[in-house]
Amino acid sequence: MNMVPTWPAPTIHETSVFTSIPAHLVKRRDGGRAGFLEGPSFDRLGNLFCVDVQAGRIYKITPARQWDVVIEYDGIPNGLKLHRDGRAFIADRKNGLMVLDPFLGTIETVLAGPRAGERFKGLNDLHFASNGDLYFTDQGRTGLQDPTGHVYRLTAEGRLDTIVSNAPSPNGLVLSKRENALFLAVTRTNAIWRIDLDDPALRVGLFVQLPCAGPDGVALDSDGNVIVAHPTLGAVWVFSRTGQPLHYIKTCAGDMTTNIAYGGAENRTLFIMESRTGSVLTVTLPTAGCPMFGTSGPSF
Repeated sequence: MNMVPTWPAPTIHETSVFTSIPAHLVKRRDGGRAGFLEGPSFDRLGNLFCVDVQAGRIYKITPARQWDVVIEYDGIPNGLKLHRDGRAFIADRKNGLMVLDPFLGTIETVLAGPRAGERFKGLNDLHFASNGDLYFTDQGRTGLQDPTGHVYRLTAEGRLDTIVSNAPSPNGLVLSKRENALFLAVTRTNAIWRIDLDDPALRVGLFVQLPCAGPDGVALDSDGNVIVAHPTLGAVWVFSRTGQPLHYIKTCAGDMTTNIAYGGAENRTLFIMESRTGSVLTVTLPTAGCPMFGTSGPSF
């Protein structure tokens, strides 16, 4: 008897280029790629904030597709999420957890390591819960040879909790709609893990297994589906809450699909960061994205 589940083939979608990094802003550092974009997050006015890993910059892209450098600093910004009060929290591989005030143009490190005298391995991405708790990944150079990547939770009261400490390259992360589970991209295992936050032991299971290298960024839509950016494959997947592949989005430019965020009218447009060409791609899907949790929690 064949016990392998059979599902309909996912619906295939095409993307279009929303904007690309202007030539005058392209800056290479240490021989890296030009305009390696990650960390998309929208403010209340529809401006798209993102990081340039190689240039050490934070950009603001207006709905009219105008690019502005909010700040350039000595760091390696990898992930960014906007808080309800307008501040940008940044997962920086060099400096740790940082906070940017885009109105004043100031940036500071608020947490350099898990304990006094220690430094993080290299932060990667972050995500706000509705109560203001901040989840973030400490990836560094971890992998199958060194499965010691961490996921932390910084509570709104300032307490730092360890969620997992054995992930081979933890990357993007997002909470389920009920916020009782955390979906974690574990890049070097080509998988998405599901962490049961209701379980006192924080039980971890495999949600989906992917081919090829990846995954990177993850997001959630209003139906609770999990959206996964799959770099090197040049694609984005939409998986149901039970792991069924519903949609497959193939990029129209490049194959380094790093991060994703919903925005636009009624939050129905998925914005995709394609970091090999320094482009922002868009696609409209049947289901809108979840509201950004960071806009509803209390301040730290």
